[in-house]
Amino acid sequence: MIKTGLLFGMVGMALSLQAQMNPKYKFEEALKVIQKNYVDQVDEEKLVDAAIKAMLAELDPHSRYTSREEAEAMNVGMSGSFAGIGIQFLKSKDSTYITEVNPDGPAMRAGLRVGDQIVSVNGESIVGQQLKNQDIMLKLRGDKGVPVTLGIKSPIVETVRNIEIIRESILDRSVRQAYMVDDEIGYISLVIFNGTTRQEIDSAIEQLQKKGMKKLILDLQGNGGGYVQSAIGVVDEFLPKEKIVFYSMNNQGEKDYYFTGGFGRFYDGNIVVLIDESTASASEIVSGALQDWDRAVIVGRRSFGKGLMQRPYDLPDGSVLQLTGARYYTPADRSIQRPYDKGAADYFADFNRRMASKELIEEGHVVFADSLKHSTLGTKRTVYGGGGITPDRFIPIDTNVYSEWMGHLVQSGLLVKFGFDYVQTHRVQLLEQYKDFKSFNRDYKIPESLLTGIITNAPKMKLVLPETTGAQESIALEMKAQIASLLYTGYDYQTRIRTEASESFKTAITILKDQEKYDGLLNRQEKLSEVKKTKKKNTKK
Repeated sequence: MIKTGLLFGMVGMALSLQAQMNPKYKFEEALKVIQKNYVDQVDEEKLVDAAIKAMLAELDPHSRYTSREEAEAMNVGMSGSFAGIGIQFLKSKDSTYITEVNPDGPAMRAGLRVGDQIVSVNGESIVGQQLKNQDIMLKLRGDKGVPVTLGIKSPIVETVRNIEIIRESILDRSVRQAYMVDDEIGYISLVIFNGTTRQEIDSAIEQLQKKGMKKLILDLQGNGGGYVQSAIGVVDEFLPKEKIVFYSMNNQGEKDYYFTGGFGRFYDGNIVVLIDESTASASEIVSGALQDWDRAVIVGRRSFGKGLMQRPYDLPDGSVLQLTGARYYTPADRSIQRPYDKGAADYFADFNRRMASKELIEEGHVVFADSLKHSTLGTKRTVYGGGGITPDRFIPIDTNVYSEWMGHLVQSGLLVKFGFDYVQTHRVQLLEQYKDFKSFNRDYKIPESLLTGIITNAPKMKLVLPETTGAQESIALEMKAQIASLLYTGYDYQTRIRTEASESFKTAITILKDQEKYDGLLNRQEKLSEVKKTKKKNTKK
């Protein structure tokens, strides 16, 4: 009896010691057991990578681990440039065609044009080869200063020309578009916050101001964020010196404040910022700061809701931990981070949830607790935290553009095929009638025969298209965008066509053209009174 009791006591002590095992030692022991006893040979690095990813998944949806290779690729993308020739291309069956040429890139200077076919790279044929887009891209990119020779077949020249092009650092633009909408209103679209964002937007504002810009549409729709420092730089363009952009708070409750530096170019003109459900992170820092300071009218739909800041921690092998180290708060003390306690899958399913609740379709489906109410710093308007930036003017989502059938149609390649064939056949005629993009954008209408051809061929690809006027208008718009991108050399004309047809863009123009409406949305009572007095005087005259 004594021996048995002693044995049970020793087992209990052993269990107690095991329960107190250092977690790091436990991990190492588990890896050793697997290496020694698992039935097959194991890749130790692969196992450790998987374990790290699993650990981070327990923290929040934005902490992540990137391998050495992934980190290197990410750094190239975020640096704002890569070594290439400055084109975009399309694979159609077994052929590769140029669909866009960077206006200031080496390909343009070498005489390459939209519609040219690439038949070889450095003497190696790419026609009829089982090559993926990634394979061709890797052949075209390389070290800066090293030439690449392309075999080019042009629509108007039957023979293949061998053209040598020196690879250069190609700007991967943060500013997708910057142009004048009319004599006073400028438009700037930001697609990412990378290492060149501040220089790009500063240059864009300067150029637009030279053209007479007095008001601005800043488009952050679909911008998923990027470098926080770049977001601060963008806000600095619009707010004077020593205005708080945001502050962060770590797990010790310590706060770091980030202010403008007073180096901006556009402190006075009216601004409308466009946002949507994909506007996230650094984009929310910008839109939140401009809203809290009553500096801009925010138009669109509630943004994504990412208010967590990640800091990179380099590991010895070159891999990186992107670890959430703090929450950020807007100048009016708002945290706009959505809850993530139900896990990453539920967190990233928010778009479907918003669609199902009709939040994206109709205004008034979001109810905020009183604890989430805050006041702007100027006119004391009510704004909300707890889940994204809520716009000052709601714009419903276009259910045709974001529909399942449209997604299938775009992914099928049918629109690209019809657009490409149409442009190849009618290029000379189209360019004679529409000598530049401006005239094309203003006057061109999709021929009924082309639209009918798409609708007729859709069932052959097992596509079911709605027979509504709205659906046909959306298809025609997408076709016009495709044709513009194939017809004109420039930067992302197809996106411009889609944007200018959107309700958000049209609403921004309406607001900027109506000072009373603009001031009313910002609750500027004094300015509203001045506008009304001016109107009265003009009426009496």
